[in-house]
Amino acid sequence: MPAPPSQDLLRSERLALVADLDRLPDEQWRQPSLCAGWRVVDVAAHLAWTPVLGPTAGAAAMARHRFSMNAMIAGLAVEWSSRGREAILAQLRTNAATGARPIGMPLVAALSDAVVHGIDVRRPLGLATSVPPDALGPVADFAMATPWPLHAVIGGSARRRVAGVRLVVPGVWEHGSGPEVTLSAEAALRLVYGRPVGSDEVSGAGVGVLRGRL
Repeated sequence: MPAPPSQDLLRSERLALVADLDRLPDEQWRQPSLCAGWRVVDVAAHLAWTPVLGPTAGAAAMARHRFSMNAMIAGLAVEWSSRGREAILAQLRTNAATGARPIGMPLVAALSDAVVHGIDVRRPLGLATSVPPDALGPVADFAMATPWPLHAVIGGSARRRVAGVRLVVPGVWEHGSGPEVTLSAEAALRLVYGRPVGSDEVSGAGVGVLRGRL
């Protein structure tokens, strides 16, 4: 069982993403991310203001989006992105300093947002992503433990996606039973959070079981 994540780990991951975003030219902020329909700026805006969305504003947004959580999340990200680069970066820095997270959500949920959305931003832009070993287990296990219907907002059912195999990130994390699939920490998170994983990123006897799910 992985140790629970710390506030220091959350702060570190948030600040690392802020540093990468701050270095990007404006045109890269407009590039597509791994989140379908979202540009890098939309992902950044989502990370900036979701943690500080109050209950009244949240209820109003749900009503505007016909009580669809996915529609609300997608719509607000695009709306907030219009506030611009400097406002987004300032709010991200504030969140890192205060540890802000959505009302009622555990720290691991905020860490998952920071780590997985960091991958969503970095990978399409060719930026390196280093998943801290002490983040991988809690973030991956959070996806595995998220039940229906809540798993719809994190890329679908992770348990169904990896059923029948044993995932192994050597020396860091393992999950499941069955023929083994070996992969990197970053690829493991993309897999369990419903992002694309190339067939050349996985190896082992269980690859054939996963092939249609990648």
